[in-house]
Amino acid sequence: MEEYDVIVLGTGLKECVLSGLMSLNGKKVLHIDKNAHCGGESASISPLEELYTRFKIPGPVTSPGRGKEWNVDLIPKFFLGDSHLVKMLIHTDVTRYLDFRVVEGNYVYKAGKLHRVPATEEDAHHSDLMGMFDKRRFRKLLLFAQNFDVRKPRTHHDLDPEQTTTRDLFSRFDLGLDVVEFIGHAIALHGSESYLDQPCVETIKRIRLYAESLARHKTSPYLYPVFGLAELPQGFARLSVENGGTFLLNRTVDEILLDNGKVTAVKSEGKLFRCKQLICDPAYVPNRVRKVGRVVRVICLLNHPVKNTQEAKSCQIIIPQTQLNRKSDVFISVVSYAHNVASDGFYIATVSTAAETNQPEKEVQPGLDLLEPIMQKFVSVRSKLVPNDDGNKSQIFVSRSYDETDHFEGECEDIKDMYRRITGTEFRFTSHRHPSRSSDED
Repeated sequence: MEEYDVIVLGTGLKECVLSGLMSLNGKKVLHIDKNAHCGGESASISPLEELYTRFKIPGPVTSPGRGKEWNVDLIPKFFLGDSHLVKMLIHTDVTRYLDFRVVEGNYVYKAGKLHRVPATEEDAHHSDLMGMFDKRRFRKLLLFAQNFDVRKPRTHHDLDPEQTTTRDLFSRFDLGLDVVEFIGHAIALHGSESYLDQPCVETIKRIRLYAESLARHKTSPYLYPVFGLAELPQGFARLSVENGGTFLLNRTVDEILLDNGKVTAVKSEGKLFRCKQLICDPAYVPNRVRKVGRVVRVICLLNHPVKNTQEAKSCQIIIPQTQLNRKSDVFISVVSYAHNVASDGFYIATVSTAAETNQPEKEVQPGLDLLEPIMQKFVSVRSKLVPNDDGNKSQIFVSRSYDETDHFEGECEDIKDMYRRITGTEFRFTSHRHPSRSSDED
């Protein structure tokens, strides 16, 4: 019977990131997946014909372009350029396996029109999202957020970030409702209005992250990998293998064995693999998760850029929930042949939101209307699953399902939270440099 420190079930991005980090920590890691490829629920599908098969749609007699030129993300998401997940990629040196491109545009929907979210001083000056006085107040808020340091009270300007609500913060800068809406949803990336009555410290951090990401890449704060998101779990899988990790793909999991409520082994195709800890995708432990909602996603194939986005080959569009009288935002991500995920001249747009009714596809219709004409749609409605407990007693650590947003901020928080629960320590970038990096590199 083989023994491991950690067994990982599933090869979604979260599982592969944690597998790589555990291997870097010197743990003996075994990775088992029922699929023959990395990615799990967040896989990229290629060739294009396989996407039609997966969604049980009669496939095209001939693919738009060549089918093998397509890599379609089932759960597309963008990276904020200065986010913790990007820092994880850099500090573990997984970036050597990846090539990123800056997402060209960031848009917010207001009063039936798309508006570019200001990315520069000049953008802010010409933006029709704000009046002249609001533009000055907006810049003052950005400057405050960029200089803010929670550890340095002098940067708080007599404001208690743990007690002052975000609503009061915006009032302090005398910002109008229209400005508050795009700051809260398109910059701070809050998915609902509940943040307004929470302490403002989190919103300030989010605005600062957006501004710092924008400063790194000038035209947009977002990045997306060439060849699609499947490159990420594959990159962390390579990291794990380089550090002694073992992968068994296309293999069923028969049973998870416990002793006094604590995991001891995994049985796979009749063979026992002992372990001290288990990390897994929710699909492998349905009795250890609960449903907290649903996510609807519609993948759309287009042969044109989205209207009113300045012919952008990639962009993010957010429709704030207040514009649609909903409880949660609608997100649209657009990528294209410029990222080697589609044949020349074609685009992939995905509309997603948290389902609030029994007719989820109707809930994303405002987003779909912005994409017309659409060549083909692929609709999915999935349950949002969260673990029933923190895994401390059983040493079984379960990831959350991917959320409805088109960015990785929520997923990164889940990775950091799981890392803390698994290791008992916070993730620290300086202690996780890849062995090939010099010790004095910053």
